[in-house]
Amino acid sequence: MNKIKVYNKISDKILSNLDANKYVYSDDMENYDAILVRSAKLHDVEFPSTLKCIARAGAGVNNIPVDKCAEKGIVVFNTPGANSNAVKELVMCGLILSSRKIVQGINWAKTLEGQEDCAALAEKGKGNFGGHEIMGKTLGIVGLGAIGIKVANAAEDLGMDVIGYDPFLSVDGAVSLSRKVKYVKELEDLFAQCDYISLHVPATAKTKGMINANSIANMKDGVRILNFARGELVNNADMAEALKSGKVAAYVSDFVNNELYGVENAILLPHLGASTVESEVNCATMAVREVSDFLETGKIRNSVNFPDMNVSYEGGHRIFMLHKNLPNTLSSILDITKSNVSKLGNRSKGDFACTIMDIDDKPTVDQLAKLAELEGMISVREIVIE
Repeated sequence: MNKIKVYNKISDKILSNLDANKYVYSDDMENYDAILVRSAKLHDVEFPSTLKCIARAGAGVNNIPVDKCAEKGIVVFNTPGANSNAVKELVMCGLILSSRKIVQGINWAKTLEGQEDCAALAEKGKGNFGGHEIMGKTLGIVGLGAIGIKVANAAEDLGMDVIGYDPFLSVDGAVSLSRKVKYVKELEDLFAQCDYISLHVPATAKTKGMINANSIANMKDGVRILNFARGELVNNADMAEALKSGKVAAYVSDFVNNELYGVENAILLPHLGASTVESEVNCATMAVREVSDFLETGKIRNSVNFPDMNVSYEGGHRIFMLHKNLPNTLSSILDITKSNVSKLGNRSKGDFACTIMDIDDKPTVDQLAKLAELEGMISVREIVIE
């Protein structure tokens, strides 16, 4: 029986899809095999030796000690793309909010409450909230992953010219991207040409603070910047100065911070990007599937610390191994098993690798123990596939 510990609220409707003969789940259990989590911080959690995987219902994994998990042979999954439509829709909303002084107008309209001639006053004062249309303007997309591509295509549909930048653009991503999107190889070229800039990259050592006084200086006067990716991408002190000077006409962020509270034309949202019923269902459904596929077959998809792995099963006895990416590991494994191999998969990702073998003869306890003792071997388990 596989035991899943659930952090945060995951819909029982989704969890109930798990086979009751194979799984039990609870927010309070010990010696569990898997974790399902949304935003709970796991850095200080003492994981049991039985833990095999963690699935994050969402894209970001900075609440999970990913490197520590890799060393312990704990596969960490995320759910890229599951919330992409929700975030895309909010980004499109942000484009309009940055252009039309809607928030300012709403706040001012509230001051008319109780005044007998409020309608007439509204008509008289609406001229203070004139804005701009986005059609015909140029939008720069920094990061062309699942969300960035959806934003780019939607902006094209609304009549915007779109410039994209992503040195890691995948083949699938390129196919999904509108042919009208102009692609640049240098980020500075995007900054210099765009009326609007939308950020869609993870927070890494290279991207943290990428929007700062120097990069803003390379942008158009009156640029409008949207950040629905990670708060750390923007130097908030520099952004505050740019807003006050008018260099940046508006900044819409899904991340609140004290440095921008009260700064005119800074619109701060309480991390609403994926906060839709549909998105939460999509993320949780994908996370549950990742866990069940992994525990039942060893399939790895959307892992952030181990390579994707999918070996179709046609019979035999399956051995699943996680190990360091060292030379001669595979030959050492074959020397120990000494059985005909009907299926074999071996892939690496950085310092870590995964090997799946389907062999004719059932591995003995001694063979499994010898595999576990190999240099760089992190975990070994036999998977019985029904």
